[in-house]
Amino acid sequence: MALNDKLRDVFVEALGLDASVDVENLKYREIEEWDSVGHMALVAAIEDEFDVEFATDQVIDMSSFKVAVDMLEGFGVKA
Repeated sequence: MALNDKLRDVFVEALGLDASVDVENLKYREIEEWDSVGHMALVAAIEDEFDVEFATDQVIDMSSFKVAVDMLEGFGVKA
């Protein structure tokens, strides 16, 4: 499974989104589900799924799906 597909599944699950939501264009706080509490749940789910640990500044900077992809690629995650 491609990185984007796997990460999309994590976003949907962690934020409790409908599968029809355009996850790849989501930005932090643009939807009710991605508030500060949802953000922490999302970060934890991404760390668990991809076996990575984000630094505090990365957690704060994770403002969109695209940023999350870029961060995971920075860790060398392929899929």
